[in-house]
Amino acid sequence: GLHAADGYPGTPSTEVIHRGLSQVQDLIRVGWSVNEAVAAAVGHGHSVAGHDCVVTMKIPGLFQAADIFTSGALFSRPRGALVYYIASDFVPSATQHTIDPRYLFRSCFIPVLEPRNHQELHESAAVAVEIGRKYRTQVVIMPSGVLCHSEGLVHMMEPVRREPVNVPLDLKPFNVLPGTARANYNNAVTERLPALIEMVEASPLNRWEKGSGKLGVITYGICDMYVREVREALGADFDLLSLAFTNPLPMNLIRRFFESIDGPVYVIEDGYRFVQEQLLQAGLDAMGKRPDNPLTEWTPALVGERLGLAHAPASETTETVPRPPAICPGCPYRLFGEEVAAMRRKGLVDTVFGDIGCYALLHFLNAVDTALAMGAGESMRQGFVLSRPEEVSRCLAVVGDSTECHTGMAATRNAVYRNIAGVKVVLDNSWTAMTGGQPSPTSPHNLAGEEIRFDLPRSLEAHGAQVHVVPAYDRTAVREALTSALHDAEKGRYSTIVIREGQCLRQSAASTQRVKADPALCRQCGLCLICPGIEKGPDGIPVSNQLCSGCGGHTPACVQMCPFGALNVVDSSQLDRPAAPEFPAPPGIKAMPVLEPEMLPHRVSLAVRGVGGQGNLFFGRVLTRLAFLAGYGKSNIVKGETHGMAQMGGPVISTFACGDVRSPLLMPGTADVLIALEKSEVLREGFLQTLKPSGTILSATTSIVPLRLPADRYPTDEQIDSLLSGYNVIKADVLAEAL
Repeated sequence: GLHAADGYPGTPSTEVIHRGLSQVQDLIRVGWSVNEAVAAAVGHGHSVAGHDCVVTMKIPGLFQAADIFTSGALFSRPRGALVYYIASDFVPSATQHTIDPRYLFRSCFIPVLEPRNHQELHESAAVAVEIGRKYRTQVVIMPSGVLCHSEGLVHMMEPVRREPVNVPLDLKPFNVLPGTARANYNNAVTERLPALIEMVEASPLNRWEKGSGKLGVITYGICDMYVREVREALGADFDLLSLAFTNPLPMNLIRRFFESIDGPVYVIEDGYRFVQEQLLQAGLDAMGKRPDNPLTEWTPALVGERLGLAHAPASETTETVPRPPAICPGCPYRLFGEEVAAMRRKGLVDTVFGDIGCYALLHFLNAVDTALAMGAGESMRQGFVLSRPEEVSRCLAVVGDSTECHTGMAATRNAVYRNIAGVKVVLDNSWTAMTGGQPSPTSPHNLAGEEIRFDLPRSLEAHGAQVHVVPAYDRTAVREALTSALHDAEKGRYSTIVIREGQCLRQSAASTQRVKADPALCRQCGLCLICPGIEKGPDGIPVSNQLCSGCGGHTPACVQMCPFGALNVVDSSQLDRPAAPEFPAPPGIKAMPVLEPEMLPHRVSLAVRGVGGQGNLFFGRVLTRLAFLAGYGKSNIVKGETHGMAQMGGPVISTFACGDVRSPLLMPGTADVLIALEKSEVLREGFLQTLKPSGTILSATTSIVPLRLPADRYPTDEQIDSLLSGYNVIKADVLAEAL
């Protein structure tokens, strides 16, 4: 029933618009804004127009939008609902901090709904809109990153259409003048908060499930799944109070729960100790995370351990292969990173101030040092050289096009305004790439498909910066631009280098361009081995592999690195590779067999490990579909996955379970099958511990050795076999079958 959606991409919140609401633009107004603060204000505009709007972001985005969020929190006039979908990431797996925002929500008197499973996540927007309209308040939906990046069965709601709220065109009440702000605060304390407390106390969304009364557990959000998984897997007996809202808390309900328990009561919550602290302040002896425990994200195993229940013992494994996520093969950022790293080796550059985006991965090429927050890199550089002016020509800042348009351009204005010399590099690949390729102001079109008129270099020039535009795939031009700009910095000038004409390869048409070495000229120096798309062949001569992207049809980076002219650009058809296999057509299925519930195993679970780009996520989707066809749709199917690995090379895990299951994270000793798509990944920490004693390991013989990893850091087949002795292991040469 929403009328509008706005936001800024931020894993794990991105998919709500990117994969979901962007597909229904014929029904509601949907768009990406340049940053979260703008999106929040756009949402307020929809709201005072009488329309219901959801604004999506992750927790750091909330703090970027905090001025808008807090200033609008206490308006009390009728208007359309304004719902904030703020995804948490308390691991963190794709976020720069683990700050718990619940304390901010509480100070703003805003109701907070934390979905406990996929069904509640599906229904949460409708619940939030009703609350927002009835109580004239902003509403927060805060799902866990694990919930955002997992899948489960849901029963679809019936479509709802709501008429817009009739808001008078006199919008003077929506003004934050001090007198209005005081009145709004008084109203929130005396009217809104008591009404919200009454609502959460009576809410049927709270669940009290009674046990023997000897042990109590209070939980909410994703932790509800983990607690239930522990209870099911271990047959544990405890009373459970599962809360739907974390602000305000139903304190009367919680007191009654405490009074019913003749024993300890534990609070299982992610983030910090938000609920536990409030219960302790209220005089309730709530046990949660110990004071010295830095845990911010529970797992079923950790829940079982905290409750004093049995869990599978840990197994010893060898040191795992380090797999930092890498810049994509052929990425337009790679040559810049190589040139900066070379300048550092020559002693020409001391420090590189980075930012948030794909280019943060240049850290692993020794081309980026710092990262603080969106758009902060150039501001950090300015403060650094103001304190250490001798470094002005020996450091630079780097930012991406989407981040520059998000908040980075303010630092450009600041440098011009304060006359701070130095070098800023904007890497423009035309998309918000790190979060999956959403349009940015430098893209050809916006989410609605409309042509974008914004011109980044002209905008920077209008600020007063000296701007140099350089092709991303021209190594010489990149080097010369950096050298010249650093010389200008020494003379007191401020320069911005825009490196573009290299679109994100994941948004570009596939190129058949590849490289081939001339053995007569190649000296096997290894200088071209800068990319996962090229490797040494059996004879030591470099060859392009299946990861090679051809640098999107531009002059390949590896070709430009070769000082002997030994690499030539060729079409992929000219390479000595076996022809693509022809697979037989799958047999037609005239009718699916009918399986009764009693014919199916009570529970089936497995985990799949591999390397980013191998198809883990696709594998999980296939299993999900098969389970549904087999009849598990009548019970439950859950799938969990690691996101944030859009770049090749990082370790990835997918989990799958069907039947009597709850959590997308598996308990130790509960997986029927472990699958390793890359042979060394079977040794990744915690993976073998997931397997049942009678379980099976299916391992590919595929090896993917990280770029520049010393040979002795990758385990031998003998070492892997030794560590897997005693397990039921089936090996498969999947690449040989495919090729």
